[in-house]
Amino acid sequence: MAKTIQVGLIGFGMAGRVFHAPIISSVEGLQLTMIRETKAPNISIIKNNYPQVTIVNDAEAIFENEAIDLVVIATPNTSHFSLAKEALSAGKAVVVDKPFTITTAEADELISLAEKQHLLLSVYHNRRFDSTTKTAKKVIDSGVLGTLVEYEVHYDRFRNTLRKDAWREEALPGSGILYDLGAHLIDQAQYFFGLPQAVYADVRIQRKDAKATDHFEVVLHYNHLKVTLKAGMLVRETGPHMVLYGDKGSFVKYGMDVQEEALKAGLSPKDIPNWGEEPAELWGTLNTDFNNLHVIGKVESERGDYSGYYANIYKAMIGEEQLLVTPETARNTIRIIEVAMESSEEKRIVPFTK
Repeated sequence: MAKTIQVGLIGFGMAGRVFHAPIISSVEGLQLTMIRETKAPNISIIKNNYPQVTIVNDAEAIFENEAIDLVVIATPNTSHFSLAKEALSAGKAVVVDKPFTITTAEADELISLAEKQHLLLSVYHNRRFDSTTKTAKKVIDSGVLGTLVEYEVHYDRFRNTLRKDAWREEALPGSGILYDLGAHLIDQAQYFFGLPQAVYADVRIQRKDAKATDHFEVVLHYNHLKVTLKAGMLVRETGPHMVLYGDKGSFVKYGMDVQEEALKAGLSPKDIPNWGEEPAELWGTLNTDFNNLHVIGKVESERGDYSGYYANIYKAMIGEEQLLVTPETARNTIRIIEVAMESSEEKRIVPFTK
């Protein structure tokens, strides 16, 4: 009989409620056992959606519970390091919501502790498992675009007012969209192309009275490849989500992965047979030369499935698979953010060093 991994979830705000609990509950072998939450509205949702779960008001109750094998940290960024350190010290495997930590020094300390304790440590870079990333990876690996020269991806929104009492809007370490949305885009670039040689960035606050970064453009320099990562909160009319340019052709993709909206609507992979399938109108367009033919057409999107992340966590914990999202790659995402902020402040291209 396959081993059941007991999971304790710390935090049931948007990250825990939307992106972790329903995905964990959809993966065979994982059992959501305890949730630390103190806010009454969230507790009501837990009782309704996860009646088997024990609700506690202190993370220590999860750390001290011998039955818990895996601790998932879905709290504000400023507490990622301290909670992950406590969990690892208590002998628990750990998944930290992205971004991993605020500094590379914190990330390095957690990696060292996990190695010392012989425990799994990973970061929830779920966007590797969305339809756009999976499709782009196939297009890149196929070689149909020839030698790639440029990759550009946008994560744009229109939100011209500030959210009251939202920690992401405050002038706190690790707040703002470079750590939030930027962590996704940087991880994707690292997944596709590895580490850059240099970084140039323009990081700004554009909205009136905003305290945290709400716009960035980060350019990663590779040998013959320019990678542009961009996000803003004042983009009312969006352009392509992703473009790939090569010396044989182009791939252009509009629209975002459909899983987030489904999760926000209270659905999960258990509820929809065709979970993560994009409608044809969101399929990307390929324009290239192939076997002496000029081809222009749609590329059917790969099916997105965030549960693939947690399925890998489970199999890595029972020794059946290698960990896909390693703490080292998540740490390097934080390092790229640090270099990007340095570049923006000094208005120069900064060589990347680990």
